[in-house]
Amino acid sequence: MAGFEQVVNWTRGSQFQIYLGGTGALIGAIALDWTNPIFSNPPSSRQAPIQITQQPGFPMSFQQGTQLLLNSRNLPVPWVQWRTTVGNRIGISDAGLLRAFGLQLLSTESSSLQPIQWFNPTNQSVLSTRLTSTIRYLDVTDLARQFGWQVMTSGTTLQVSTPAARVVGIRQGKQPWGDRLVIELDQPAPWQSDQVAQELVLRIDAQLDPSVVQQFKSSPGIYIQSVQTESSTNQTHLRLTLTATARTRIWSVSAPNRIVIDVRPDSLVEQSILWAPGLRWRQQLLPSGSTRVPTVWLEINPKQPGLMLQPIVPNPTSMQGTAPLAQTAQQTQVAAAINGGFFNRNRQLPLGAIRLNGRWLSGPILNRGAIAWDATGNIKFGRLTLQETITSQTGQRFSLTHLNSGYIQAGIARYTPDWGSTYTTLSDSEIIVFVQGNQITGQQTIEKAGSVTVQIPLNGYILVLRSLRSAAAALMPGTALQLESLTHPADFNAYPQTIAAGPLLIQNRQTVLDAKAESFSNAFANEAASRSAIAQQADGSLLLVTTHTRLDGTSLTLPEFAQLLQQMGAVNALNLDGGSSTTLFLGGQLLDRSPRTAARVHSGIGVLLPSTP
Repeated sequence: MAGFEQVVNWTRGSQFQIYLGGTGALIGAIALDWTNPIFSNPPSSRQAPIQITQQPGFPMSFQQGTQLLLNSRNLPVPWVQWRTTVGNRIGISDAGLLRAFGLQLLSTESSSLQPIQWFNPTNQSVLSTRLTSTIRYLDVTDLARQFGWQVMTSGTTLQVSTPAARVVGIRQGKQPWGDRLVIELDQPAPWQSDQVAQELVLRIDAQLDPSVVQQFKSSPGIYIQSVQTESSTNQTHLRLTLTATARTRIWSVSAPNRIVIDVRPDSLVEQSILWAPGLRWRQQLLPSGSTRVPTVWLEINPKQPGLMLQPIVPNPTSMQGTAPLAQTAQQTQVAAAINGGFFNRNRQLPLGAIRLNGRWLSGPILNRGAIAWDATGNIKFGRLTLQETITSQTGQRFSLTHLNSGYIQAGIARYTPDWGSTYTTLSDSEIIVFVQGNQITGQQTIEKAGSVTVQIPLNGYILVLRSLRSAAAALMPGTALQLESLTHPADFNAYPQTIAAGPLLIQNRQTVLDAKAESFSNAFANEAASRSAIAQQADGSLLLVTTHTRLDGTSLTLPEFAQLLQQMGAVNALNLDGGSSTTLFLGGQLLDRSPRTAARVHSGIGVLLPSTP
């Protein structure tokens, strides 16, 4: 259907010939303080929501694309159009609508129906969902009709033009809990926000009335230090400078139409959204110490038919490489993901176990905590060691230090094709022993780290001798070798998928945090930082959990994080690589932080959903 175009001009109350749809955005329900005098003519919460009839799944004939042209601005947003018995429908990814329109998602117990808030007059709208293996689309056909959008499809681009709007007022006020900024519009308009550090930029698809600029006088608030307005044709920009601990909540109301910016430490919108069968998105302010901590997590039913977890890495052909988690998630076609284990940032190599479909892409180190699982939902938490031993034809035995690892230690390490097709020396004076078909075929000494790259035999492996020249004489070409490989505990070997990080926080309902036992430094054990974890509840469900700073601006230590996870019902829990690596991804967007602040990571734990037609 490339090159096919169709145009619809909808106005309120008019008839239309085809149905077009849009997306929803992933932010949660907001408790509106209608008693505040800054509001007028509040909507009633007692009226029934507008229900939109759910349509069946995607038919065989549909059109899809990856670009949204919104009011002449091109944005990377997935969309889909499908045909029904009553006409065409269009869906836009919920993540795309969040970024492009400012749509809000409200809590829901149905994965097929999504309540939303966007300049709703008196009711909340309920949009039907369309789920693929990686993206959730919201059908906004009726929403587009309600607000008079002009919609056109052209190849892989969906063009949406909203009615011209004007900013007719800006008000700023202090509240007991923080600051509020209200932007009044003559009619609904899309908006986009971007916050980096202490600056928030709000872009509204509306013309700024010159009289508004003259009347609005910004003054320092509790958390707002300054507000600047900028305007261009059909665009208004507000630039807010905030204090270091400020957080923002942006939402819309109607009668009259307003965009509201609340600046307060506890701005997190608490919500519970059943995003897909077996996959729920949660966020809540949870008690931590004398204050509360914004916590964002995913609840996963590992026994949900068609739902699977797997380790993900950015480079499928080599263990060297890092990437933002969102990029890796989209590349590996998972719907959701959390960052995984530790790695060397300079060399971009893994430091801990990664086992994918029974293949050790990277082996365990230092008896650190790990989680392993299988396709039927069985899960194992514990500290993991892999012990490998080679025995020569003369009976000499050598214990190997590590398998496919960026962790360097004196002794003999082993690298297989699962590490990649090549190996580059990691330390000085390494002796490389080539093994094919369980027989040594060659030996090479390389004096300088990083100076030589060698091929790893496809039907074998290499042994890397570090500070162990004495073993070289026993590992000469022609020598036959026997390899023995055992995990401790032994039952870890029965699970084809494994990710290690550490420390192990909770096991069998007991706090087992022991950073020293897993060879973490004292500084690491005692620091407060952003945190991520994978945990298991008593019913077998898994939690992918992230936290950053509490309302008082402090972060969590490992003991505090373990306590929080127990409070959430965890009976087993593994700490993941936190700090700047902490990232939670769902359906095309990051849930816990701005993409601008997310660091590159080496691995993650991905959630795969069943494919749909």
